[in-house]
Amino acid sequence: MSSFLDDLKVYREGLLAQGFWALQIYRFGHARFRYKSKFIRWPWAIIHTLLSKVSEIFFGIFIGPKAEIGRRFLIEHFGAIVIHGGSVIGDDCSIRQGVTIGNRQTNAPLDAPVLGSRVNVGAGAKLLGNIRIGNDVDIGANAVVINDVPANHIAVGVPAKNKPKHNKKSQL
Repeated sequence: MSSFLDDLKVYREGLLAQGFWALQIYRFGHARFRYKSKFIRWPWAIIHTLLSKVSEIFFGIFIGPKAEIGRRFLIEHFGAIVIHGGSVIGDDCSIRQGVTIGNRQTNAPLDAPVLGSRVNVGAGAKLLGNIRIGNDVDIGANAVVINDVPANHIAVGVPAKNKPKHNKKSQL
């Protein structure tokens, strides 16, 4: 229940936010992996698959149930969002419409990005392959990220180039 309330706090639209409900459907499906018994997991998986299809059809959001998503994950604008089941996303991250976090090559279907905490992903960005995104990173809108991004950097462009964030306090 605490993750439900934690997640709800970051959504301005509250219970009306489609991203919030897509995240809760993911969390419901992911929770089944706590149990080893197939008698518990199979019915749970069937219910989750149906709910996941509802999320895809009505919200345009697919989140693989095996993905690891931290607390207070914000889907700011819904639609055309795909999150690979092998992805790992830290706490306090946010994404926008049109974002893909997935594999890069068909011969490496399990390769997926790992995002640190406080990562902000702009609309239309693509994070592809076995890459690591550090903490406190901003990914620009429509960026195509195919290489690692160190902590406290900004990634922009196609393919994305990394630029360090400037510390405003040091400029004063």
